[in-house]
Amino acid sequence: MKRPIRILLITVIILIVAGMILYKPLGKIISADNADAPSPMRGGIQNKTLFVNAKVIAYETLEDGFYTIGSILPDEQVDLSFETSGKIVSINFAEGAFVKKGQLLAKVNDAPLQAELKKLEARYPLANDRVARQKKLFDKDFVSKDDYQQVNTALAELEADIELVKAKIEQTELRAPFDGIIGLRSLSEGQYVDPTRFLAKLTKISPLKIEFSINERQANDVIEGTRVKFRLQGNSEQYEATVYAVESEVDTKTRTLTARATYPNVNRKLIPGRSASIEIRLRKEDRAITIPSEAMISEMGRDIAYVYNSGKAHLVEVSKGLRTSKAIQILDGIKPGDTVITSGSMQLRDGMPVSITLQ
Repeated sequence: MKRPIRILLITVIILIVAGMILYKPLGKIISADNADAPSPMRGGIQNKTLFVNAKVIAYETLEDGFYTIGSILPDEQVDLSFETSGKIVSINFAEGAFVKKGQLLAKVNDAPLQAELKKLEARYPLANDRVARQKKLFDKDFVSKDDYQQVNTALAELEADIELVKAKIEQTELRAPFDGIIGLRSLSEGQYVDPTRFLAKLTKISPLKIEFSINERQANDVIEGTRVKFRLQGNSEQYEATVYAVESEVDTKTRTLTARATYPNVNRKLIPGRSASIEIRLRKEDRAITIPSEAMISEMGRDIAYVYNSGKAHLVEVSKGLRTSKAIQILDGIKPGDTVITSGSMQLRDGMPVSITLQ
């Protein structure tokens, strides 16, 4: 065999052997790559079963309203002080006691005024008789009109002086301006006081006022007569009050309106100064179709939900009505008896297989 042919044969043999050696690893690499690639035969997310919660729809009572925080205020409250200066001669109340309107609470020394009153009252009978005598003489033209008017004027001045002293005596008496609970006193008997010194605080707690704020969107919903419910912190008992007044304009800084309701507090169980959690119910629907808020989502300018039927989730477009913090009223798109999916709304797709747990 000639030399060129021999070289060609050797080259072909080398190429065949090299090809056989490389074929097996390359096949493994290709097989591995194909194993990682998704197979259309296996299916995508549409064929995966999603585990969700669901609820069978029935008519319910739906109340529209909102919650806010308020404060309990006294119906009336005043710092008690005397109208005049003097030494306190008596204090006639127990701290923390209930007092009635007009009850004498304390008194300052009025001895000089009482003495002056007796002096004036002693002059009154004589002045009054003088007017009577002058009247008889005037009727018979025995005295002039000027003389008669002088004695009348003197009597009127005496009467005015008596009334003035009596008024000053009243100023030495501190009386309750309304029914209420009197607080702790800050003065004692024998102490000299003037109108700038406060003896105690008087608080009227029956009824009580409940003050709270509403935003400007709710201004037309909360009016005189609106019923509100409230609870106190640490107390599960619920109380009911009635709105009696709303501020006439919106606060430009907070964009809120201040409203006040009144609570009878007949047994004087509640005290002012505490905070209150307030619930205001505006409207009520007795036969409403409702779904949980998380069951509805907004998508492409429409409101949708998913209902369960034959093992799959089906998209429905809905029309909503009232909305509360937990539920949404459905006006169209869902009817009683439908099973609405209440969880996993963002993962759901129309026609997706689902397994439900009824709530």
